[in-house]
Parts: sequence; structure tokens; C-alpha cells
Amino acid sequence: QVQLVESGGSSVQAGGSLELTCAASGSILNVNVMGWYRQIQGNRRQLVAGISKSGTTNYADSVKGRFTVSRDNAKNRVYLQMNNLKPEDTGVYYCNARGLGYEWWGQGTQVTVSS
Repeated sequence: QVQLVESGGSSVQAGGSLELTCAASGSILNVNVMGWYRQIQGNRRQLVAGISKSGTTNYADSVKGRFTVSRDNAKNRVYLQMNNLKPEDTGVYYCNARGLGYEWWGQGTQVTVSS
């Protein structure tokens, strides 16, 4: 079992920046890919950014050039640096971890961007 706890969500104005942190605990050795998803107004969660244990990253087209995902394997943490935030980035951001055919989710953290 893997436990994920997100932090860093807040309300900011458009053009601002936030950094989200996901702290992982439990059976961390089973985790390969970690990432961030967001859910906007009850719609399906969509991938924002992902990073493998080796550091390979992928991003949603809408955040490329603005968001950066990083990972500290020694601290069992994954980060999402969000710059030049836009109102359409508003939503609940969830940390996700996958490995050995399993998937785990955090409780989510709210990001609100006002125009």
C-alpha cells in the first residue's frame, strides 16, 4: 500500500506561480511512475504531468512550457512547479502513483486561478 499526501494548493491570480508537493509513504519500492492529474468541475481526471523513476517526463499539451514535474526519490516526493497560471488551470490536483499493476491516489489539493 502507498499513501500520498498533496500540499501547496492555493488561490492565485493569473500569471502567478505555485508549487505542489506530493509526499509518498508505504511500499514506495513498488512505485514506478508518479504524476499529477487534475479534475475540473467534476469532469474526469486528466493527466497534467508524469515522471518515471528514471526521470522521464511527459506533459499535457496545455501545460507544456509552463509546468515542470520533478521527483526526489530519496525523499519519496514529487513536485509540480506551475508558472504563468491561467484561470483554466483551476481545479483539484491529485497525486498519482503506479507500479506492479496497482494505482494509488492522494486526496487532492485545490488550485484556484483568478483572472
